[in-house]
Amino acid sequence: MSASENIGFIGLGIMGKPMARNLLKAGYSLTVYDIRAEPVEELVTDGASMAPSSKEVAQRTETIITMLPDSADSEKAILGENGVLEGAREGSIIVDMSSIAPLVSRKIAVEVARKNVEMLDAPVSGGEPGAIAGTLAIMVGGKQEVFDRCLPILKVMGRSVVRVGDVGAGNFVKLANQIIVAANIEAIGEAFVLAQKAGIDPELVFQAIRGGLAGSAALEAKAPMIMGRNFKPGFRIRLHQKDLHNALLTGKDLGVPLPVTSLIQQMLGALMNQGKGESDHSAIVNFIEDMANVQVMKG
Repeated sequence: MSASENIGFIGLGIMGKPMARNLLKAGYSLTVYDIRAEPVEELVTDGASMAPSSKEVAQRTETIITMLPDSADSEKAILGENGVLEGAREGSIIVDMSSIAPLVSRKIAVEVARKNVEMLDAPVSGGEPGAIAGTLAIMVGGKQEVFDRCLPILKVMGRSVVRVGDVGAGNFVKLANQIIVAANIEAIGEAFVLAQKAGIDPELVFQAIRGGLAGSAALEAKAPMIMGRNFKPGFRIRLHQKDLHNALLTGKDLGVPLPVTSLIQQMLGALMNQGKGESDHSAIVNFIEDMANVQVMKG
């Protein structure tokens, strides 16, 4: 796949906009669509072409990337009225990079295959910083030959791009990722609240533990945000709550108990009820802080 090929990009949110921008920077021609005018106008200023619908994006391009909030959004954008499938030509490829329920990915793939259109599910991890830097981890499900064809464009957006199986496998792996990330951040919250309550400067805690077994990418990214009281979203609480909800439904379907995932999903739900759904998921610490009546801050 050459950089001269025109790519479609649908969904220019907190993740999609910088991902699309990186494709432009790499020299790809881009046709974009979003239900909001502002990010479309920004990308047009950067050199993209604008389309008035998902259908028209597909009519103009051979590879169509979607980056949307949840399962229903992907279904609507791809299978709905004026959706991608209405405009896609035989042999086109849909790369759904949304984090959605794996069984919905498979359902969409069955429908697009009826029109001889290929599909990959390729959810990502790394948040807004990774989307901006082009260093996302991308977990891909789909045919090997389709993956190989799309690999050059995926490498523009991600540092780690791994095919993990057939369609749906990408989102199964994304659910596993989200379970680990959520548990990691919740544990960081508990640990730093405990240290704060004991009168220890959390910055010293961070420096003391980051080089040991407790060190992690989550610790490096989220501890400074917690200590700086910076909950500007790189990945929103409401979206992580959605991912854990999908994980629990999938666990139920497969007969896999997910007790800690369930607990953290309830914490996220409580924070959403407090109006914090748009905060970064590092704000999980707020749930622990409220129970302990203490706030984590640098000394």
